[in-house]
Amino acid sequence: MIPWLAGALMLTGTAFILIAGLGLLRLPDVLCRSHAVAKASTLGIFLVLLGLWLILGVEAAGLKILLAIFFQVATIPVASHLVALLAWDKDLPRWRGPGGPQRGRGPAGRPD
Repeated sequence: MIPWLAGALMLTGTAFILIAGLGLLRLPDVLCRSHAVAKASTLGIFLVLLGLWLILGVEAAGLKILLAIFFQVATIPVASHLVALLAWDKDLPRWRGPGGPQRGRGPAGRPD
């Protein structure tokens, strides 16, 4: 039963990591990309390592995996926040949404 649960956790985590990679490629600006990667990859890495911990058990390697989980969950959101702050401070172009003004377009949608 434990190997099946561990396998399901690892497959789910891998799917979240894949979604994070797709978000990195498909989203329009730095802030959206940072948000998607931070959330999905943190959860994905957590699930993959949790599944690995279930397989290995509470041994020396299991304790190392728990430490890796702790440090990943503690550092990925902070690093993503710092990237977003840097992008905000550098005033990089931000996505305004499908109805908002687009860069280089006037109110009627014609180029300025």
